[in-house]
Amino acid sequence: MKKVLLVMVLTLSLSMVAFADDFGHEGINDDDPELQDMLKYALEDELLAYSTYEEIVKAFDVSKPFTNIMKAEQTHIEMVEELMKSYGIDIPEIDLSSHITLPASLEDAFKAGVQAEIENIDLYEKFLEGDLPDEVRSVFEYLVAGSENHLSAFERQVEKVNVGFKRSTTDKTGSNQSNSSGRGYRNR
Repeated sequence: MKKVLLVMVLTLSLSMVAFADDFGHEGINDDDPELQDMLKYALEDELLAYSTYEEIVKAFDVSKPFTNIMKAEQTHIEMVEELMKSYGIDIPEIDLSSHITLPASLEDAFKAGVQAEIENIDLYEKFLEGDLPDEVRSVFEYLVAGSENHLSAFERQVEKVNVGFKRSTTDKTGSNQSNSSGRGYRNR
């Protein structure tokens, strides 16, 4: 079963790897992007986050923190789409199939979440450096705050994986005991 799962993960990883240079946070090369470009990159980044987290939930049969963050990402997508509508910008059809990278492990998924949220924050902070309509500035500030919350959630998960699951105890003889479940219970 583990071999089948590993083959599936590797196959999905190879088939879904790649970021185009002009997609989401990777697309910002201009020091002074136009509003329509900012909103397009923002929408791509939010859709990519939602879809990647959705694939992680399916692949690793996990929920938190991904499902909670997905709910927030859906709100972010809707906020950006509303801005696009209010400024008369067409909402593009976005094909994410070649942009989603499925991490090899749940630990890697948490680490990827950390990196994705850092890049998302950087994207909006770059946008906030420019002259923006008040409504757009307000939404981008809200999105930064949301990404900071997501970043904290993923950092907590990385910490749990790196520290919390490797507990051990000392038995009456003084030898170090650790069980395969990582719960640190002594063998009885």
